[in-house]
Amino acid sequence: MLQPSEYTFNGKSNPATPNSNLNNQNKTISAPIEQATIGRTLVIKGELTAAEALYIDGRIEGKISMPDHRVTIGRNGSVQANINAREVVVMGKVNGNINCTDRVDIRSEGSVTGDVSTIRLSVEDGAVLKGGIEVRSAEHRQQQNKQQAQSKSAETAKPAEATKPTSEAPKAIGAVASA
Repeated sequence: MLQPSEYTFNGKSNPATPNSNLNNQNKTISAPIEQATIGRTLVIKGELTAAEALYIDGRIEGKISMPDHRVTIGRNGSVQANINAREVVVMGKVNGNINCTDRVDIRSEGSVTGDVSTIRLSVEDGAVLKGGIEVRSAEHRQQQNKQQAQSKSAETAKPAEATKPTSEAPKAIGAVASA
């Protein structure tokens, strides 16, 4: 069982246990990282989307879409899905394509069977990678960010167009379609 030694808060130390035999180093309490966890015994079939990081130690079949967050496949994790994320760390097994906007990190005990498309790729000694590799430039990422910003601004402009008389609505739709 883990026992905390000492914590510091506002510069003052506060012993957690009176006679703690753990080292007496001060530890600073920080906010926990928002991360969802899929445990060893969980099996999920379908599409996964989230607005936080995901740690998979169980089994996933289907599709994982988290374009702004990290997906980590733990040592016990098994994924049979296409993954779309900002960052992917593989320590378990992945059977499917990986599309990342930042980096893919395949650790020594990790295995990927499928195509990988990313800006940065790291494959440790002992890792297995079977499939195609596309390493894009950072300029490509900047172009994608601009396109996403434009599409978001277009989506926020659509409700304003809906308040216009119906006779002008086809013109607005035609302008959007031609852009």
